[in-house]
Amino acid sequence: MPHKRPTLKTISELSGFAVTTVSRALNDGPEIGADTKEKVKKIAREIGYVRNRSGLGLVTGRTNVISLVLSADHDVIDDHTGRLISAIAHSLTGTVYHMNIVTFSSPEDRLNVVKHVVETRAADAIILNQTKPEDERVAYLMERNFPFAAYGRTDWQEKHRYFDFDTEAFGEMAAQRLAAKGRSHFLVVCPPDDLSYSQHLIKGLERANQTQPFTLEVLKDATSHDTSENLLQALRTRLDSDKSVDAIIAPSTATAVLSLAAIEQSGRTIGVDIDVFAKEASPYLKFIRGEVLSVYQDLTEAGDFLAKAAIQAIEQPQAPMMQKLEPTTDEFKTP
Repeated sequence: MPHKRPTLKTISELSGFAVTTVSRALNDGPEIGADTKEKVKKIAREIGYVRNRSGLGLVTGRTNVISLVLSADHDVIDDHTGRLISAIAHSLTGTVYHMNIVTFSSPEDRLNVVKHVVETRAADAIILNQTKPEDERVAYLMERNFPFAAYGRTDWQEKHRYFDFDTEAFGEMAAQRLAAKGRSHFLVVCPPDDLSYSQHLIKGLERANQTQPFTLEVLKDATSHDTSENLLQALRTRLDSDKSVDAIIAPSTATAVLSLAAIEQSGRTIGVDIDVFAKEASPYLKFIRGEVLSVYQDLTEAGDFLAKAAIQAIEQPQAPMMQKLEPTTDEFKTP
């Protein structure tokens, strides 16, 4: 005998609530009490009820999907990004929303994939990362009045929801800590220079340079978003050219690991001839290479905030916008 798919009517019969009440409870309707919602959802889980998303969209005009837009570059989909994805997914658990991931593989596609989501109504909101000061995607979404939240700031940050780590403060702190160790020539591995957080990093270092005497040099021929092979080669070439560099500033765990490899291959000793100051999403470096100076960024907080901000953009578009700049200090959060 074929298995009969559970429906709203099935839950209604088991719970004693009207079908309309069941539907509203499953959609977290504000007019439904918490006890009713919990009872309905518990029954739905027990009987394996799955909502018909296409039918729901026809009724509500919503998909209950939030799209996370990411670069498909294999060297950018790293531990940092993985933890962000996990944190957003965890935050959406228990809500009516689900996440899908939309990728772009070229600079030209950055805007095109966002337009596709909006024009096909494939999601109710978008979460962006790798923002630019004048990000064309943000301009488009604001023009279309489409719900979104950005992982990073723009020149229009007062007008949109965002979460960002204070990379400017990270740069300033890196310079101060390295100068305190007697280092005087800093090689910084920057993200692509058109991204907001790359510019924030340089601004922080330049601000520190006003009060701390050091030489600031940006690595040529590679960025922190480059392939591992290209970045390692660029670091090796620079370190082999002369011994003036005595500190490397790395904006990610992967960049720090490649910096360590380049240092060792060039015959230098970390913590003796040269130091590395890194920003990482996982506390790996302090466990495997205690000589590395690092600060930890809480991606769980970032993902949770972005998920909630996206939901706010959908459900409460007139509410004060959720915006947060997470500070970087010597007492930076540790796991």
